[in-house]
Amino acid sequence: MTKSALSILLLACRAVAFGVGGSILATSSFADQRHFTFVYEATIEEPGEFELENWVTGQIRKGADHSFSEIDFRHEIEFGVIDRLQASIYLADWSYVNSKENNGFAFSDAALELVYQIYNPEKAPFGLALYEEIEGGDRIFGSESKLIVQKNLGPMVLAYNATLEAVWQGKELAEREAEFQQSIGASYELNRCISIGAELVHELAFPEWSDAERPVISGGPNVSVHCGKWWGTLTALAQWTRARDEPDVQLRAIAGYSF
Repeated sequence: MTKSALSILLLACRAVAFGVGGSILATSSFADQRHFTFVYEATIEEPGEFELENWVTGQIRKGADHSFSEIDFRHEIEFGVIDRLQASIYLADWSYVNSKENNGFAFSDAALELVYQIYNPEKAPFGLALYEEIEGGDRIFGSESKLIVQKNLGPMVLAYNATLEAVWQGKELAEREAEFQQSIGASYELNRCISIGAELVHELAFPEWSDAERPVISGGPNVSVHCGKWWGTLTALAQWTRARDEPDVQLRAIAGYSF
């Protein structure tokens, strides 16, 4: 990773840590938070509730390009619409890329996300939700459908996602690709403010909607701090397979504020 890319990532992570650390000093009440960053949970915002989330994802080194580094940014507003229905607006997805082909900042897309909760994991034996996201940008259009399952076992939170994504991009959106992804996460609440756990992601890409490429599997630990109206979660994933076109390491931090 270049020095400029590393500096941007460190500043972003410091901002997450500063916001969360300040919340710990301010209050110790339990908050609505994300235990994971790559895995979604079946909990949603109630009608009238709002949450602001900022994402930072760093990707480092590929087998085909050892100098590769990328930092992705996302700014999201999440709110409850009616009972069981949550909506989110991704104001902007943008990135900084350093690779053999590209170098610099670029805007990717904006998106609308809807989550319908079938079962609330805090009231039913398990949580179940359906997720749909539509994204659009300069020469890109995509849709993402997700099945979310969650099980709470006392201080332990377990979650599973099955995701089908389709993307059209390039001139006249002629390039197309699909991906099927499965992810699981486990998080244990040590106390009212701190959780630790792990996430595992399995990805299967279908270029031009044809034969599947070799699967990519990544996994690693995470930690979540959730106190007051603030929360923050950090996950580090390492690639367990040898996909040369995928990053060897991914680091994602999400900070949220409820109001």
